[in-house]
Amino acid sequence: MKYSMFFLRRRTLILKAVLILTALWFMVALLTTNGGTRNAIDSPVEYVDAEAKPLKMAKPTSTKKKSESYGNNLSDAKTRVDWMGRIAGIEGLGVIAAPGSDNAPGELGKPVILPKNISEEAKAAVSEGWKKNAFNQYVSDLISIRRKLPDPRDEWCKQPGRYLEELPQTSVVICFHNEAWSVLLRTVHSVLDRSPAHLIKEIVLVDDFSDMPHLMQQLDDYMSALPKVRIVRATRREGLIRARLLGARYVTAPVLTYLDSHCECTEGWLEPLLDRIARNKTTVVCPVIDVIDDSTLEYHYRDSTSVNVGGFDWNLQFNWHPVPARERARHQHTAEPVWSPTMAGGLFAIDKEFFERLGTYDSGFDIWGGENLELSFKTWMCGGTLEIVPCSHVGHIFRKRSPYKWRTGVNVLKKNSVRLAEVWLDDYAKYYYQRVGNDKGDYGDISSRTALREHLGCKSFEWYLKNIYPELFIPGESVAHGEIANPSSDMCIDSAAGPEDMKKPVGLWPCHGEYGNQYWMYSKNGEIRRDETCLDFSGHDVVLYPCHGAKGNQLWLYNPSTKLLKHGSSEKCMAVNRNKDKIVMEACNESEPRQMWKMENFNADRLSPELAVE
Repeated sequence: MKYSMFFLRRRTLILKAVLILTALWFMVALLTTNGGTRNAIDSPVEYVDAEAKPLKMAKPTSTKKKSESYGNNLSDAKTRVDWMGRIAGIEGLGVIAAPGSDNAPGELGKPVILPKNISEEAKAAVSEGWKKNAFNQYVSDLISIRRKLPDPRDEWCKQPGRYLEELPQTSVVICFHNEAWSVLLRTVHSVLDRSPAHLIKEIVLVDDFSDMPHLMQQLDDYMSALPKVRIVRATRREGLIRARLLGARYVTAPVLTYLDSHCECTEGWLEPLLDRIARNKTTVVCPVIDVIDDSTLEYHYRDSTSVNVGGFDWNLQFNWHPVPARERARHQHTAEPVWSPTMAGGLFAIDKEFFERLGTYDSGFDIWGGENLELSFKTWMCGGTLEIVPCSHVGHIFRKRSPYKWRTGVNVLKKNSVRLAEVWLDDYAKYYYQRVGNDKGDYGDISSRTALREHLGCKSFEWYLKNIYPELFIPGESVAHGEIANPSSDMCIDSAAGPEDMKKPVGLWPCHGEYGNQYWMYSKNGEIRRDETCLDFSGHDVVLYPCHGAKGNQLWLYNPSTKLLKHGSSEKCMAVNRNKDKIVMEACNESEPRQMWKMENFNADRLSPELAVE
């Protein structure tokens, strides 16, 4: 009996000790995972574990491709998290943050900055991720596939009654080719987690003939646990446009919403888009596309006062513009939807019937390039309206290069652009052809597209320019266009004029007659410009700078008799230096050949009277 009581007391003490230790452990875990303060969006969080590595993809159970089929054979995917918030479960299913922790890598859209002393193995993994994806896959794989994001909406957007109570359902189509596992899953989960469930009819994932193992059986298995997700697989490489059209064949909702496969939807992103379509079925709507940094995965968001609209230049390349003053004047609040000349990227929602009435937007484009402009022109010219909706925000990883393989022997972008110009630009197509040396090349059969435009009774491109995009500078209104050459050296002003070239010195190159970076326009107001970029001189180098409409540093006076090109404010003349490798500014000298320039297609009658040189 004594021994029994002894063992009973001993067992009771052990039980108490276990309970006390368990309680202490729970308190430590709670403080560890939830004790941190909420960091601001712009406060970098350094991932301190130098040896931490992204999860490896599990080996697929099958590498068999499926043609336009749906995966549906996974029991619920399980992942467990230990008390430190690190993964301790199935490989390949993404990184799950510790519950309730706002300080996990990338949470609340904060950047993940890797330490400088990571191992050589980790450096190799980082490099490989960049090579395959053109963004930092290593960092992406450290971030939860269901990370929290800040709510970027204006308070105006959140007011009760802002949107119709009865909104149509949508099918979300997401096309991908060899996409990274973590960003693809993050895209899907952001749609499901931040959309009212009754408004999402389905998510259709279109696999454009990927060959990475994690996008085969493993993806089927994972997505089968998400009842609203279907996978459609192309049997050959189709390209973005045909892949989107393939996905459209499987949707069952009245509204189509297209997203890229490296996006993150924010809270309240969907209702504002569906509201505009519910009010007018011919309205095509785009969210504000916020930037997700390709290196740190930081989510950068803008309020409605800094929203941009889409545009293009005469090289038929998309660009961004501030909302024009005439458009701002139509609204009482900056968060109201604004008209946009072109689509702001490939993220948009459209009424399915209207989409089909427009003949979709399959223009025979190869791979990608031109599709957004084609749909933009078709929408405006054929009876619709294109809007940017500031209350809707979707983050997007903008890559500086395409990581995908291109067909060899074909200039895909040029072929697409020529097809676009031939069908939609009417007589204004000549301004694009001037950029490519008037060489159209083989652009294929466009008869079905021109027939569609005629059938729809679309307006002219001149109407589009006057009513929708009057801000676009028309080359035909310029005083001169083409090369600006120095005959004594056979050198031409030559520079790219993209956003990355701003504030850089303008270059020189032997004249080649193919235009491109040697194509310039001399405006009636004395600007030397290419689209929205002007030559600017403030006392040191002649640089590229956004055209600002004022004279000052962007005023150039050309004398067709002496061939001198004088800067308005400094009264110096542009010249080729003696080494023939740099543009310099010198005191004007009518007998100096290095200062003499020939402007192609110069027409003095178009010059403003106050700038005409006798």
